[in-house]
Amino acid sequence: MNIFRKKSIEALIASSQKNSFKKSLTAFDLVLIGIGCTIGTGIFVVTGTASAIHAGPAIAVSYLISALVCLFAALAYAEIASMVPVSGSAYTYTYAVVGEFVAWLVGWGLVLEYGIGASAVANGWSGYMVGILESANIILPDYLTKPTTAGGLINLPASLIVLLIGLMLFVGTKQGVTFNRILVFVKLVVIFIFLVVATPMVKTVNYSDFMPFGFTGIMAGSAAIFYAYIGFDAVATTAEECKNPKRDLPIGIIVSLGVCALLYAVVALVLNGIVNYTTLNNAEPLARALRDNGSNIGSALVSTGAVAGITSVLLVLLYGQSRIFFVMSRDGLLPKKLSSIHKKYNTPHVSVILTTLGVALLAGVFSLETLSEMTSIGTLFGFIVVAMAVMILRIKQPNLKRSFKCPLVFVVAPLAILSCGYLTFELLTRNWHYFVVWTLCGILIYFLYGYRKSTIAK
Repeated sequence: MNIFRKKSIEALIASSQKNSFKKSLTAFDLVLIGIGCTIGTGIFVVTGTASAIHAGPAIAVSYLISALVCLFAALAYAEIASMVPVSGSAYTYTYAVVGEFVAWLVGWGLVLEYGIGASAVANGWSGYMVGILESANIILPDYLTKPTTAGGLINLPASLIVLLIGLMLFVGTKQGVTFNRILVFVKLVVIFIFLVVATPMVKTVNYSDFMPFGFTGIMAGSAAIFYAYIGFDAVATTAEECKNPKRDLPIGIIVSLGVCALLYAVVALVLNGIVNYTTLNNAEPLARALRDNGSNIGSALVSTGAVAGITSVLLVLLYGQSRIFFVMSRDGLLPKKLSSIHKKYNTPHVSVILTTLGVALLAGVFSLETLSEMTSIGTLFGFIVVAMAVMILRIKQPNLKRSFKCPLVFVVAPLAILSCGYLTFELLTRNWHYFVVWTLCGILIYFLYGYRKSTIAK
């Protein structure tokens, strides 16, 4: 039984050309996709709770530490993405370098990042939207706004927004990208408004206890807010729809990460400067902080931006998940129907439908706050494997053409592995039992279906 059989890079590229997408994405689109997926629940929700519970005003330092961890992984991603311009992200790269079984585990972990993560994001979107409706005296009954597990019938707003975005992705990638551009623009403007309005309100006394939980708190904060950075790797799932993937993928990955890191740190610093960190453990920390300082208009604008921000995250997560299903299906590890392309819209319509219905069901029925950290675990595992793959390829295939080379690869890649490993350990101490169950289910599916149906096996 050979569970570590590999697909050559040449074979991966050849298979990607059989069912080709329309190549319409530019470097600018990729940067916006990265920003669109990254800036959302993190900056609008997690910043406040992580400040109050883990790090205080030093959460800004936590963001920079997490950004550094992501940078190590991003440089590795950028090198492999420029070599293997094929959809599938870490899953595809692992298939080429480490082997099928580990690739399956990485792909199964990516379902945590994209699928489960999208369900949690939809729940967050619902909370903000319900709040906006209530401010306009439009009150929805609890049984239509609470998930089944929280005593409601269904979280209807969460399910509806997933179905709406899924329909958009079914019709075409370009339509989704255009919508994402608008949403990214709106939320960046709103973040800028927050900084302009809030900066004059900063009180230096709020920084007097800058590290209330010490260095341990800063590191715990880094693990807690790592979820806020998940998104730059979604850029790698777009490879087959890029006009010039070898040049544009590294640009999209690194630039989007840099922009998000800067915004996160600045917003976190300003937020902790206008109110005491102990008051930030709530569902809308930015909006409430402005409201507490007498800026009701600013608070309303921030709430609007939060809805736009979370919508764009949801869009990119649904997009990424459908592409992961598509590639795993093309490799035979999932049913072939999932890799079919719609004749009119040129989209992987079956994968989009499955992703949309699955996420809509989860978002409507389950409250997924606990599983939000699970998305980070799945992603960190993928980062570790990609960093290993970069080093293996440098040793085994040093002459392979690389449009982008990771600088100091034998320093950067081990740092990525160690730092991602540390954050994974931090998260597993709280959620190891969920991760074990999820992984065992994935292993069972692989041996019952994927191993026998794999295209390599045939």
